[in-house]
Amino acid sequence: MASALRKGTVQSELKFGAGANSSAHSGANVNARKLEESEETRHASSGKNLGSAIMKARMAKKMTQKQLATAINEKPQVVGQYEQGKAIPNPQIISKLERQVREV
Repeated sequence: MASALRKGTVQSELKFGAGANSSAHSGANVNARKLEESEETRHASSGKNLGSAIMKARMAKKMTQKQLATAINEKPQVVGQYEQGKAIPNPQIISKLERQVREV
């Protein structure tokens, strides 16, 4: 390689930042994904009505989110997401919540 360079039959280029992988994680790709998101591609959320109903029933039984989550074998964050209306609806979790807050 060195002798070919001396003869001039091969040219080499010096590339700056050739070993870095910073271009693969640039912010432009993330922003493009956000722009592509629309109402059609978003997940359905549980909604505020369900969340307020769960919260009222839980507070009527004098339970915390953690106690309710423990009773239905879920994480407290799941109960919080449902109460905020941000959770992706899961019929199994909703039925467990309904059974727990309706028990007498």
